Parts: sequence; structure tokens; C-alpha cells
Amino acid sequence: MLMAVVRTLILPPVSLLILIAAGRMIKIWHPRTGKIISNTSLIVLLMLSTCAGAWLLVAPLENLEKPLLTTKNTGAQAIVVLSAGLLASNPEYDNQAIPDYIALGRIRYAAKLYRDTGLPILVTGGSGSKRILDDSFSKSMARVFEYEFAIPVKWHEDQSTNTRENADYSAQILKKDGVTHILLVTDAMHMRRAKLVFEQAGLRVTSAPTLFFSRDEIGSFSYMPSAEGLRRSHYAMYEWLGLIWYRMKA
Repeated sequence: MLMAVVRTLILPPVSLLILIAAGRMIKIWHPRTGKIISNTSLIVLLMLSTCAGAWLLVAPLENLEKPLLTTKNTGAQAIVVLSAGLLASNPEYDNQAIPDYIALGRIRYAAKLYRDTGLPILVTGGSGSKRILDDSFSKSMARVFEYEFAIPVKWHEDQSTNTRENADYSAQILKKDGVTHILLVTDAMHMRRAKLVFEQAGLRVTSAPTLFFSRDEIGSFSYMPSAEGLRRSHYAMYEWLGLIWYRMKA
């Protein structure tokens, strides 16, 4: 809980809104300094709220890992698919939990890899918190694989609450069946951090990233503030900070 609060405070837009408010307070005693802080923070917020501004953070992050251009001779023994978001109650699905669109993008690409390779699939993701939900992320993903793509899921990992636990718990399951080399599926922004922790868990990883947001065409509307632009900036900043944190702890 504490980490979630800290994360919210240091990531945009909250961190920048705090700086804008702080600048306005400082302006009472130091007009020039306060004006610089508040105006600069506002400009940065507006920039990061555009898809063009977000691209400055997203593109270098996604370029850390190359797309998987061929599935031949990878040496992998299994496909591991990481969970993303979860929509907890959906009346059109009998109030079952369903994966969000990021998770669905990962599932769709993993389904393609399965068709290409025939490798068994592991889905990983618990509740996303220490509380127990009726439906884990991995169970909701497995339903999509099995009922919508007609693809079997061999292993379920439903205890993890973050990417490091995804790696640790998945590695324990896979190693029991002699699996040491995997195709790892997640979105491109998350790929480098995910690969790092899965390798630290003792697995050999072939990256299979999907959802390359930086490959979108930059048009005139990309320079307009939008919820999508801010979402991409927030997500990219989160991944950059996560990479820094993991490197510091390594």
C-alpha cells in the first residue's frame, strides 16, 4: 500500500501537479522562483500529455528490446505470458473478470506464437495485491486462451502480485518440468524490466514483445494533450523508474 502511494506521488501527473501547487505557494515569498517552478511544471505536464511528448520516453524504452522476427530455432521450451490489467466485474460475461486491452494484446500475440511453435503456455498473474480476489489475472487470461482462441494453457501461476514475483513463481513451476528457456510475452515498454527479472530467476529468455506504441504515426493530433498521451507517459516513466530500481538492487 505504501509503495503504491509513493509511486502515485512521484509519477506524472500527480508529481507535476504537486510542483505546480508548490510553485504557486513559493511565489508568495519568492515570486521569480515560484513562477519558474510552476510554469516549468505546467509545460512539462502539457508536453507529457501529448502522444508526441510521450514518444520521447516510450521510443527509447521500447527500443531496448527488438521484436521477435522469426520463431524458428529459438530453442525455447515454453511461452510465458504476463498479465496486465483486470476488469473485475462484467455483466456481459456473467460478471466474470476479463483482461484489459493491454492484457488482451499480450494474449493475442501469444496465441500467434503458439500457432507458430506449438509450445506450451504458462500464464502468470495473481490478484495484483495482497488481498485475495475471486478471480486472479492468470485465470481470466486462461479463459480467453481456452474459450476464445481454443488454445490450451498448461501452467497457471496465480500467486504473484508484481513482475518480480511473476518471474520467481513462474520459474519454480517451469523448472519442475525441466523448462529453462522461454519465449516471454509482454508489451514492448515492459519487456526489458520483465526480461531482467526472469533472467535473475534463472531462466533463459527470448524476448517476444508486442504493442509497440512508439511505432504509431506522429500526426497533427499527436501534439494535442490527451488521456492516451498522459497514460503512455505515466507507463513509460513507471518502467524507467522500475529499471533503475532493479539495477540498484541487483
